[in-house]
Amino acid sequence: MILHVDMDAFYASIEQRDRPELRGRPVVVGGSEGRGVVTAASYEAREYGIHSAMPGSRAIKLCPHADFVRGRLDHYASVGRAVREIFHRFTPVVQPLSLDEAFLDVSGTIRLHGSPREIGNNIRETIRRELDLPASVGIAPLKFVAKIASDIGKPNGFVEVPADGVREFLDPLPVSRLWGVGKVGQTKLQRLGYRTIADLRVKEVEALKSQLGRWGEHLWNLANGIDRRRVVVDHLARGIGHERTFSEDLSDIESLNAVVSYLSEQTARRLRRARRLASTITLKYRREDFQTFSRARKLSAPTDSTLEILQVAEELLLEMRSREPRSVRLLGISLGGLTDADAPKQLNLFGEETGENASSKVDTLSDQIASKLGKHSVYRASSHQWVDRKKDKRQF
Repeated sequence: MILHVDMDAFYASIEQRDRPELRGRPVVVGGSEGRGVVTAASYEAREYGIHSAMPGSRAIKLCPHADFVRGRLDHYASVGRAVREIFHRFTPVVQPLSLDEAFLDVSGTIRLHGSPREIGNNIRETIRRELDLPASVGIAPLKFVAKIASDIGKPNGFVEVPADGVREFLDPLPVSRLWGVGKVGQTKLQRLGYRTIADLRVKEVEALKSQLGRWGEHLWNLANGIDRRRVVVDHLARGIGHERTFSEDLSDIESLNAVVSYLSEQTARRLRRARRLASTITLKYRREDFQTFSRARKLSAPTDSTLEILQVAEELLLEMRSREPRSVRLLGISLGGLTDADAPKQLNLFGEETGENASSKVDTLSDQIASKLGKHSVYRASSHQWVDRKKDKRQF
């Protein structure tokens, strides 16, 4: 059997846990300056229609008395690792989807830890006891059914779907519950007369294929409880990144370079802390009119060097500015193609001569200082304009 464990309003719940005066109140993480975007909303805030990815200005209008707090991504990641450690106490077969949710295959640990229901209850209780956070659990023989089950039970839910009860569970649900059906897909399906999963299940597969192509066959399989996807252990994160939305659009290259410098430093530090190397660097670039672009560059060799990441990021920024010179609303830096830092790699015979060792020592020292005194205790001179600006406006 497969478990899907999903932390409830993870970021907001952490804030409510750490600050008891926020418990029971509408809490919004991010978006406090109006130009930012909501990162997470407590269930009390969701009652007012606030949700993640919503513009902060809209969230403020919906609930002016909500408590807006600045996100603490490093802290959330630390708590996420603690949650992941609890998962691994019950099974080694864990497939993380994000910081706050994962699939677990408990088929091989039933003799050790009890039935899937007992394991699910124990995981939820352990998270509550040790971390003082709520979680929802879905149990089913199929991945997508386990995810639907945990979503339906939120918050603090527990839903088990037995192997012989998949059809009964799925049939009355709206088609929007199926993987791959978003708002556009839901509208299209409803226009064709498909409103519930049962409507898709009873249809001939060839008829769905003629209407919807391969997507129709995919939906028919899910509606009939056919899903061959297994829980896959994900040893490496797919990517690490940081981005910032500005309270005022930026257009001067000095300010933009300062932002890129800051983001590169923070992203590289997270990369080293995770003991990973990156082989691809991507710049995310959103104009004032919300048009979003990205440019990526593959490196000749994987790296965790702040200097190397920064140099490439600055080159990507210059390329983007020449193509899209309008004012900028958001910048982001992400690192992909991650590999284990302990993996064998080709050494540079001229490392000392090119300054690579000196750069590595600077990274090591800055990491040590940041771990003791905070991420804003040490940073490159090129980041100063942005760090100083954000400290003044309290937008970190």
